Amino acid sequence: MKPDRSLFVVEDDATFARTLKRSFEKRDYDVVVCHDRDALLVALETAVPAYAVVDLKLGAGSGLECVKLLGARNPSMRIVVLTGFASIATAVEAIKLGACHYLAKPANTDDIEAAFGRAEGDVSVPLTSRPTSIKNLEWERIHETLVETGFNISETARRLGLHRRTLARKLEKRVVQ
Repeated sequence: MKPDRSLFVVEDDATFARTLKRSFEKRDYDVVVCHDRDALLVALETAVPAYAVVDLKLGAGSGLECVKLLGARNPSMRIVVLTGFASIATAVEAIKLGACHYLAKPANTDDIEAAFGRAEGDVSVPLTSRPTSIKNLEWERIHETLVETGFNISETARRLGLHRRTLARKLEKRVVQ
């Protein structure tokens, strides 16, 4: 593995992972794909990359665990978290755990590579005056509680005072693409 162009892609969607792998290899990265936390642990036994792309939701698990593992192995690693479940809560947690950037899907190789290169925040990001909708506030609260419970649906429903099936229906409305 090339030490300065080594990249781990932690993504459970095999097609998307394969696409990212090919695209980054064309840019001269040495890419290893891991489909879950266990595969990541095995890969970390033989190499520690300079870069990583981690999907937030890995099957039934959380990519935040992978961010924590990667950051512990190499604190200077440039980690970008990709998600179809973007929320303020998970963005904050990803950055606290060692990610350098957090991107909502769909994101392409150009977006990810640009995120690797951004070491500082951008003060020119426009502030919006648009109020947050009740639906967005509800979704952020649900997702924040999901993260707190390690994506345990039953415990999340209990903490939110919802029936488990009601919560499951709400989650089905926000499908990851």
